[in-house]
Amino acid sequence: MPDKSNGYEPIAENFTRARTRTIGSRIVREWAKGLPPGASILDIGCGCGIPISEALLQEGFTVYGVDASATLVSKFRERFPNAPVECSSVEDSPFFSRTFDAVVAWGLIFILQAKAQQRLIGKVARTLNRQGHFLFTSPKQVCTWMDSMTDLPSISLGHEVYEQELGAHGLVLVGNDEDEGENYYYFATKS
Repeated sequence: MPDKSNGYEPIAENFTRARTRTIGSRIVREWAKGLPPGASILDIGCGCGIPISEALLQEGFTVYGVDASATLVSKFRERFPNAPVECSSVEDSPFFSRTFDAVVAWGLIFILQAKAQQRLIGKVARTLNRQGHFLFTSPKQVCTWMDSMTDLPSISLGHEVYEQELGAHGLVLVGNDEDEGENYYYFATKS
């Protein structure tokens, strides 16, 4: 049976210990200032919820999580017992059979195969409410590398392809940023 967690279930304990509360949270908090108060946000590939879901919950948003690692989902539930979370791959998840004001995919897109990335962008677009917001991270350049924790390949389709893919699904790339951990951010809205 294939590992739907893309190598994260076997390393869940190490991954949790390696997460910091600072890298990513500043930019996510800034981005979230453009959302309505109490907005519903889907965090796909939420892991244990640190630091992204935690930052959004602290800002008063309603956060739902999806992750394919049972161990990471269990840790998320322990930390945030009032936040709905589902143990499922993003490819298979029905995303709670609802729409959201925003979707976050921090550290997720590039661990998927190229075609799965493209399908996920379309799925996110369908999951967003009108004028919804989408934030994801992936390198600006086209590249492939081995993930330092899972030893599995990661793939960036690159800025140009991501912008085209977003546009093909009714999403407009409205900005980019980079954090202190050299994570490259894509900010899109549903037109």
